Amino acid sequence: MERSCRDALLRRRSYYALSADSPITDAQIEEIVRFAVKHVPSAFNSQSTRLVLLLHEHHAALWKIVKRTLHSMVAEEAFARTAQKVDRGFAAGYGTVLFYEDTAVVRSLQQRFPLYAGNFHDWSEHTSAMHQLAVWTLLEDAGFGASLQHYNPLIDKEVRTKWHLPEEWRLIAQMPFGLPAGEPPVKNFEPVEARMRVFR
Repeated sequence: MERSCRDALLRRRSYYALSADSPITDAQIEEIVRFAVKHVPSAFNSQSTRLVLLLHEHHAALWKIVKRTLHSMVAEEAFARTAQKVDRGFAAGYGTVLFYEDTAVVRSLQQRFPLYAGNFHDWSEHTSAMHQLAVWTLLEDAGFGASLQHYNPLIDKEVRTKWHLPEEWRLIAQMPFGLPAGEPPVKNFEPVEARMRVFR
């Protein structure tokens, strides 16, 4: 759609009802993720973010892992509601982006720049957050709905094993996406005046 950046950010919302349809090709989805990996900034140009794009049966397998993990932890009487949330809002989508940070890169920076060693973990989180917003906004601009989920660290080990991911990669978030199958919830805003200050 190629909206303006401002308009794309305005329209980016959390969608909790998705369908397994796509307005673009898989190659175009991959290009969105590649673009973010290449162009989103990072502290000290660390490029510590690692993204995993799961489509089709890989996407389905991730949410089966989530459901199985939660089923072992959630009381039986509460699990039906949990399963419905996962099935309708996440598994029903077209794909998922997994956001990781490479802890080996972070450790290397801590060793090279000891004066800032205590900051690199936080800066790594900032880098991941920028990638999350960029991918989310670009997916929205392409016609998708998405949300950001955090089933880590509960699923970390099984996901790492399933897709043979490096031990050094730390899972930060999961972003299921698909065509919106409902409206996003109403979003309330705190007064902007209480959230920013201007000195002229």
